Amino acid sequence: MHAYVIESGALGTLKPTAVFQPQTGDEVVESVVRPDLERVVYTTLNRVICLTRAGELVWESAFEPHSDVRHGHRPGCALSLDGRTVWVYRPDAMAGRGGGDLWVVYDADSGKVLARRELETVGHGAIHRVHPVDGSIYLDIGEGQDGSVILRGTIGADGEVGFVTYPWSDRCLIDLAPGGEQFMTVDHGQADVAFHRHPSGEVLLTLPVEAFGYDPEERFVEWSGGYLTPDTAVVTLGGETEDGEDWFRFHLIDVRSGAISGEMAVEAAAHAYDLEPLGDGTWLTEGPVRWSRAPQPSTPPHPAG
Repeated sequence: MHAYVIESGALGTLKPTAVFQPQTGDEVVESVVRPDLERVVYTTLNRVICLTRAGELVWESAFEPHSDVRHGHRPGCALSLDGRTVWVYRPDAMAGRGGGDLWVVYDADSGKVLARRELETVGHGAIHRVHPVDGSIYLDIGEGQDGSVILRGTIGADGEVGFVTYPWSDRCLIDLAPGGEQFMTVDHGQADVAFHRHPSGEVLLTLPVEAFGYDPEERFVEWSGGYLTPDTAVVTLGGETEDGEDWFRFHLIDVRSGAISGEMAVEAAAHAYDLEPLGDGTWLTEGPVRWSRAPQPSTPPHPAG
C-alpha cells in the first residue's frame, strides 16, 4: 500500500512517500492512510485492520459471520477529515451474512464502534468521498443493474452520528467540488451529468448527452471525471468506434454558467477511467502520473478604430 504526498509544483511520475505492508495472507480491498503517514487502515473481505507504519497491529474488527463468498462484494473504508473516525461500508447482503448492508463508524485510535447504520441496500461495493470543508462523509453504493444509492454521514459537536439518504436510486456520485459547495453525479443509465448543491442535493445544472453534440443512441456519459478546478468540471463521454473499439472524450464544463468549453486532450489516458482530477488544475493518470494543462497563450488586444 503506497501513500503519496503531492507537492504543489510536482508533475510527472510520483514516488510514494510511505509504503505499508498488509498482514501476511491479507488481500487488501481498499486502504486509507492517516495524514501523518504513521497508520494505515484497510479492508479485506472479512475484516478491517489498523496497522502502524512499522506493521504493528493497532486494532482490528472482524465482519461476522465469516463469509466464504469470494466475489461480488468489496468492503470499503474512509478516514474522516480530522482523522478521528474510520467509516467502513460492509456489503453484507452480497457476502451472504444475512440481513442488509452496514455502514459502521469506528474510533480511529481504539477501533471502538461509535455508530452503525443498517442499510436497505444490496450493494457490491461503494465509494466514499470526504467533504473538504465540513468533514461529512458521502457514500455511493453500487447495486449493479438495480442502480446506485447515495448517503451522507455527519458527526455533530456532541459526537452524535447522523445519516441522511438522498432521494435517488439512479444517480452515481462522481466527485465533490474542491470548495465543498456542490457535488457531481451521473445518471445510472448514463444519459446525463448533474451538479447538486451541498448538502441539500438540489440540482443546479443538468446536461444530457445531446448537449455535447452527440447522439444519445451512440454515446453516453461515463461514470468518471470530476472537478478540475473549483469552477471547471471534466465530463467524460464514451461509446464505441465503427470497429467496435472503446471511444471516449473529456469535455470541460463551466459549472457556474453551464457552458461547455470544449474538449481536454489527455493523450496519456488509456481508458475513460484513467483520469482523476485533483481540483487544483492538475490530474492523475495511471502510474500515478500528475499532469497539468499547458498555459493558454494570451490574446493580443484588438487595435482601436
